[in-house]
Amino acid sequence: MLKTQEQDVLTIATEIRQKIADLKACRLTIRTLTRDRAVALSEYDRQLAVTLIKLRNGKEATLDGETIQSPPATITEKIAKGVCWEAKLNADTKEGELKALQSTMNAIMAELNGLQSIYRHLDET
Repeated sequence: MLKTQEQDVLTIATEIRQKIADLKACRLTIRTLTRDRAVALSEYDRQLAVTLIKLRNGKEATLDGETIQSPPATITEKIAKGVCWEAKLNADTKEGELKALQSTMNAIMAELNGLQSIYRHLDET
């Protein structure tokens, strides 16, 4: 019985170390994803601003092969957003990746907490 319990303690300790390593890897990745998200959002904002300026100054913009020039002021922003759809898609994708990684980290932390509780219980008996 004692031999099995010692093996369980060692197995749980190994799993705890792995979860800690997984969290460390996530922390490193989250830095990169946070920067990528910021860059993508900034690029979208820049493209949107440039497109709005062009449209308001009477210059042409193209959306799905259609040329747009001097649209009514009430829909200029919507058209500019449509023109910049790829930058918006990229920004939204980066946001989704970041949220998914944060969810993964939360799941790993929950698993780690459970393993630590099991470890304490096994270690005390």
